[in-house]
Amino acid sequence: MSASAVTLARTAVVRSFTVAGTEQFCWDFSPLDDAGAPPVLMVHGFRGDHHGLLRIVESLPRHRVLVPDLPGFGIGSALPGRHDVPAYASFVREALAALDLGPDTVLLGHSFGSIISSHLAAQSPELISELVLVNPICEPALEGPKGITSKAAELYYRASAALPERPGMALLRSPLIVRGMSIMMAKTRDPGLRRWIHGQHDAYFSAFANRAVVLDAFRASISTTVRDVAAQLAMPVLLIAAEQDDLGSVKGQRKLAAMIPDAELHILPGVGHLVHYEKPAEAAAIIEDFLSRRHT
Repeated sequence: MSASAVTLARTAVVRSFTVAGTEQFCWDFSPLDDAGAPPVLMVHGFRGDHHGLLRIVESLPRHRVLVPDLPGFGIGSALPGRHDVPAYASFVREALAALDLGPDTVLLGHSFGSIISSHLAAQSPELISELVLVNPICEPALEGPKGITSKAAELYYRASAALPERPGMALLRSPLIVRGMSIMMAKTRDPGLRRWIHGQHDAYFSAFANRAVVLDAFRASISTTVRDVAAQLAMPVLLIAAEQDDLGSVKGQRKLAAMIPDAELHILPGVGHLVHYEKPAEAAAIIEDFLSRRHT
């Protein structure tokens, strides 16, 4: 799909709620019919915000879909204390309550959001009906041949936090570095779609409250995985992985699926870590099929 074909037609009510004394925001998309499909709460990945998941939202018109900005990213306020997986899992728990979402809710997490969502699901399985993980983090980033890249990235984030405020923020928001990340992750050969993806990262990849939030979240993203709680996931789990994902090998995804009591794994060919940008319709079709077999 070329950039000219990317249309985002659904509109949302922006809802605010309070978590640990901070104001947080969620985009609430009403279903486009009265089919009675379950609501879906989506959790975005590291350095992104709700915008990153909007193409999947567009492809799930039967569902009420709610997408908050994680605290400290987008327009979400920073939380008191560390921005680690326990803090973010607690945020999701509070969001489910504040947004009046019941146990029929489907929880979806992309990338770092897959870690947060799986840990919340393991802790509080009674809060959701199914768990959907897109580009799940199945392997520790510091293990194996990609460990050097992850350690280099950690040095980048540590340097950004150690510098004085102005140069530190400039380093974190460097257009050159953001573009480099975008080029590395995008696998599509469609030039129009690649331009659109780069534009999305340019627009939304540097929206965060402060440097400490980014460093905390990055450290959490490379030190924790879905694998850590896989055996504790008591609900049906859908894994949508990618053949060319630099952050999770096909072998690792299959190992993860085998650890989950009730898991269904789909591996999309010809795509990497940006399933939500490059193959949202395909991912949504898998989600709809998965849910239709459980909500009849």
